[in-house]
Amino acid sequence: MEIFQEALPVLWAGLKLTAYITLLGLLFGFIIGLITALFRLSPIPPLRWIAIWFINFVRGTPFLVQLFFIYFGLNSLPFISLQPVTAGVVGIAINAGAYIAEIVRAGIQSIDKGQTEAARTLGLTSAQTMRYIILPQALRRMLPTFVNQAIISLKDTSLLSVIGIAELTQRGQVVVSATYEPFKIWGMVALMYFILIYLLTKLGDFIERRYELR
Repeated sequence: MEIFQEALPVLWAGLKLTAYITLLGLLFGFIIGLITALFRLSPIPPLRWIAIWFINFVRGTPFLVQLFFIYFGLNSLPFISLQPVTAGVVGIAINAGAYIAEIVRAGIQSIDKGQTEAARTLGLTSAQTMRYIILPQALRRMLPTFVNQAIISLKDTSLLSVIGIAELTQRGQVVVSATYEPFKIWGMVALMYFILIYLLTKLGDFIERRYELR
C-alpha cells in the first residue's frame, strides 16, 4: 500500500500532462484536419494537391519518425527552438490532422448532394451552405470516428518520452527504476490509461446521444 501512495502523485502529474498534450493536440489537429479536408474537396487543383500530399505523407510515415523530425530536425535549424512539450503537441496535431482530414472529407461527402443544390437555390453561398447545412450534419456522422482518433492520439502520447516529455509512461519508468516494482507500477499506469480512455469513450457516447435526441 505504501508504494501506491508514493507512486500516485508522480503518476498523477504524468497523467495530467498526458491529458493536456492530447487535448491541445486534438484541438489543433481538428483545425488542421478541417482546413485540409476543405482543400481536399476544393475545385482548385493546387489546393487539392497540397492536401493529398500532406495526408499521404503523414499517413505514410511512422509517428515516431515525424516526432524526431519535428523535435530534433527542426531544432537543428538556427531560427527554430521548440520545447519538448511544444514539439509533442505539434506532433500529435499534425499526425491527428491528417487522419481527421479524411474523416471530415468522408463525412462531408456522405451528405446528399441534393441538400447543397437546395441551399444554393435558396440563395446561400458555398461558404454558408458548408457552415449551416453540410458541416452540422456531417459532424454528427463523424463523431464515432473522432472518438476513435482521439483514443489513438492519446495512446500515441506514450511515445513522447523519447523526446524527454515526462508524460504518464515516462513517469512510470522513473518510478519503476526507483522502486523495482514493475508489476505494481505498470499495473497502475495501465489502469490510469484505461480510466482516461473509458471516460473519453463515455463522453463521446453522451455527445452522440444528445445529437440523436435533437
